[in-house]
Amino acid sequence: MHAPNLFWLPSLGEDLAREQWNERFAQVADKQSDWEGLMALANHDLDFVRTMRLDRLLARKFPEPPSGLAVKPVRLAVLGSSTLDHLTASIRVAALRRGIWATVHVGEYGSYLQDLSEANDALETFAPTAFLLVLDSHHIAGYLPCDADQATAERALSEVAEGLLPRCWQAVKERYGCPILQTSFLPVLPQLMGSTERLLPSSPAGFIQKLNATLPALCVTYGAIPVDLAGAASQAGVAAWYDPSLWFRAKQEVAPRAAPAFGELVGRSLAGMTGRTSKCLVLDLDNTLWGGVIGDDGLSGIELGQGSAVGEAYLAIQDYALRLSKRGVILAVCSKNDEANAREPFRDHPEMLLREKDIACFVANWNDKAENIRTIAESLKIGLDSLVFADDNPFERARVREALPMVNVPELPDEPALIPETLAAAGYFDLTTLSAEDFARSGQYQANLHRQVLQESATDLDSYLANLDMKLAYGSFNPANLQRITQLVNKSNQFNLTTRRYAQEELAAIMQDDASAGIWFRLTDRFGDNGLIAVVIVRDQPDTALEIDTWLMSCRVLGRGVEEATLEVIVAEAQKRGKTSLRGVYRPSAKNNMVADLYDRLGFSLAEQKDNGEKIYTLPLETWHKKSVHIEYLKET
Repeated sequence: MHAPNLFWLPSLGEDLAREQWNERFAQVADKQSDWEGLMALANHDLDFVRTMRLDRLLARKFPEPPSGLAVKPVRLAVLGSSTLDHLTASIRVAALRRGIWATVHVGEYGSYLQDLSEANDALETFAPTAFLLVLDSHHIAGYLPCDADQATAERALSEVAEGLLPRCWQAVKERYGCPILQTSFLPVLPQLMGSTERLLPSSPAGFIQKLNATLPALCVTYGAIPVDLAGAASQAGVAAWYDPSLWFRAKQEVAPRAAPAFGELVGRSLAGMTGRTSKCLVLDLDNTLWGGVIGDDGLSGIELGQGSAVGEAYLAIQDYALRLSKRGVILAVCSKNDEANAREPFRDHPEMLLREKDIACFVANWNDKAENIRTIAESLKIGLDSLVFADDNPFERARVREALPMVNVPELPDEPALIPETLAAAGYFDLTTLSAEDFARSGQYQANLHRQVLQESATDLDSYLANLDMKLAYGSFNPANLQRITQLVNKSNQFNLTTRRYAQEELAAIMQDDASAGIWFRLTDRFGDNGLIAVVIVRDQPDTALEIDTWLMSCRVLGRGVEEATLEVIVAEAQKRGKTSLRGVYRPSAKNNMVADLYDRLGFSLAEQKDNGEKIYTLPLETWHKKSVHIEYLKET
């Protein structure tokens, strides 16, 4: 049985021997830093053996996290009821694929309940920042008696869904205060009724089906993060994931051949937790959104729409992109075309689902696509590693991978009907949570285009800002917006003074801490709602200072006076607490150089500079002077 492969990633070649494979690594690593070289290698379709080799290289070169990482290292504790050690390399490599340094602790075989219910020296020493609970279907089906009637089966289901699982999740939160990932259950148990399996109360297969159906809602209720192992196995074929002989010989429910795919699922959840999920889908046009070349074939000559199998396939690609946009993914266009020709289908083709209003950044010219992608990232004010580039042309894909290794570039199939499936399987845009802000994001970037037009027509910056009619709402952290605050804290990299990451439980604790304060900010203007754009966390110090622990802001609102307005709110918080000065900290990272001099610009004085580049600033409140900004303040309680 074939392994479930990562088919959206480029192959290293099937025939590479061990020596050639190691040489290939050396070639990659020589081009950039070792870390980036390892990341480049991880972004290939690696089987179990090659994944193990890469993990050994990773452990040898980086036993500890490298400096300058964009995200906080992950310490993942994996507990379960079956053999799990063979999965850890794939989890670490999947994390590496996303620029995350991860270390993994695996509990003793089958001891998950004991590990969570009693003090555990090994776990305490490991100090996990996240947990993964993997329970096998054979173990879970043991809760169902073989002669169960309907009432007994319902009690067994409740014992697992309302008893066992929530008890484990709560133990993690109470003992370790960190998020927990929960896999669904592989449908590996033999059926007794076939298509009507769920009609038999005593069916183990039906029991697992029902439990999997309840798991997503259960996770939402109790704050766990679902990892859809059963869904992935069903798509690839359960036999590709599960080998009965390995189960009975080694108690491996996930076969080694499926370990890279398992690690990929976990890696996506880690990406969602640490802000490494992609934000923008950059689309080619000719033979990607429609069949043919608009410049040669004309509006009536391209293949798109009903009545043609190929045209309907391209329509399905547009439908998938549009649905991604509606849930918050930014859409951009990068095409080698005359701009007028490129825009014509969006304006005039009757079958086009995507229209110009759906595209946040439209770049069509004859320049190098890698450079155009840089332009798109700069225009949208997001990192290059937030982009996914979809292009039918293998040359263009290879060119962008070579020039911009941080951009995600999936291998697209020649058959257009398979492109939505490929993008979905790659999981670049997978989230662990979804907020109202996510649904509004695409429209916010569209509104930015209108702001740019206004700015270009304004005679000076001051008149432009005055005409925006900006209103800055702010208030203390509250349960209603805590999910979105958590997203911002764990995703923001560029305008982020300290890049400290906090789990939702840690941010909730700030709401109960009198010595700390968490403040959110939302900006609206004449073009619409920019959403939650800034988060500040301040903490009382033993002296007369209030320290700015965290200050992050969306790059979309820079240059409008929001930085000065935010500082005014921070000063008011310090005065309310009877403090006489502010203390600001700048901790350099690979991405936050844009705020390296923020405190200097805001009138703080440099008090200390450490060897690691960290800077400590102070601002006596008596020397602070309010700056005039074209912003109205709206304090919410």
